[in-house]
Amino acid sequence: MKIYLYMDEDVMDKRLIATLRSNSVDVLTAREAKMIDQDDDKHLDYATEHNRVLASFNMGDFQNLHKQFLKAGKHHAGIILSAQQKYSIGEYARRMLRLVAAKSAEDMRDHIEFLSDWVE
Repeated sequence: MKIYLYMDEDVMDKRLIATLRSNSVDVLTAREAKMIDQDDDKHLDYATEHNRVLASFNMGDFQNLHKQFLKAGKHHAGIILSAQQKYSIGEYARRMLRLVAAKSAEDMRDHIEFLSDWVE
């Protein structure tokens, strides 16, 4: 099963979303989901309820939430993290497209991927 993405507020760059969508990636933004100004755990809950892998620049908080979820016996659909402003929008999109092409929804369940690992 292919990955469906949920982009939190940090990652909602219009050019990035357009690039992913033009490459047949199913993307839902926090704005489209009416989830602006929600706590991080609410974003992860929303993404999970809708079988979407959450993408964010908020590395520390989502790494902690990942650990809390697993410790509590909760599951999530997956998390993709990257340091903010580390890559250009084009590089971010290329790495994201490589990851989405290589991983399935099942691969991502309860797992974190770091875009820094997705080089050519």
